[in-house]
Amino acid sequence: MLYSRIEGQGKPLLIIHGFLGMSDNWKSFGSLYAAEGFQTHILDLRNHGKSFHSDDFTYDIMAQDVLEYCQENNLEKVSIIGHSMGGKVAMLFAITYPERVDKLIVADIGPKYYAPHHQEILAGLNAVDFSQKPDRAQVEETLYPYIPDFGTRQFLMKSLYWKEPGQLAYRFNLPVFNAKIEVIGTALPESAYFENPTLFIRGGNSNYILDSDLPEIKKHFPNFELATIPNVGHWLHAENPKTFFEETAKFLK
Repeated sequence: MLYSRIEGQGKPLLIIHGFLGMSDNWKSFGSLYAAEGFQTHILDLRNHGKSFHSDDFTYDIMAQDVLEYCQENNLEKVSIIGHSMGGKVAMLFAITYPERVDKLIVADIGPKYYAPHHQEILAGLNAVDFSQKPDRAQVEETLYPYIPDFGTRQFLMKSLYWKEPGQLAYRFNLPVFNAKIEVIGTALPESAYFENPTLFIRGGNSNYILDSDLPEIKKHFPNFELATIPNVGHWLHAENPKTFFEETAKFLK
């Protein structure tokens, strides 16, 4: 069963993080949506955060996890926000179980295939030798040559935790990600189709959703709207949380 943070009362809203993320990245949004009358369920996907680790790691199986979560929590119909990899999970869930989804929000990812592009990040994460019992500063020092961007390093270091006194570890399942990194870029099935209202929201400086991708998005999601947040990249919700919240809350309402 997936770990989650639940806040508020009202219509159920699931929030699904991206690759190497976790529910903790979205907790301030959970409170904001709860104040708008939603019961927010912020999930940790398998192999992330406080959820279980497994060698099985595909979009099909992650969508199945979300279904089982909904069944366990008696959530008949939900709206979903998914960012990046979480957006792919959300899309697949919506097309597989359309009767369970009211509105869908996909943040900065499209239905197309993406070539593997996390090699430097994985190289940095693998370079940390936890047998040497590094502290947080030493972990960051090791990551820096591979991941010079401060925000990305801080995002990744949120998944560090004290496994036992003096022993740090990653919450995510790095060995499985090393073995199955090509899974992250998988395209939606060619016949995938979801006709309920869908919002694609992208960063103006991000290249994940291009104008040339819009015909394919329309094929899979004929009832879609597009919003662009200017001057932000792929982590649009972290770079401009105010506009991200305003655009998504307006759509959900």
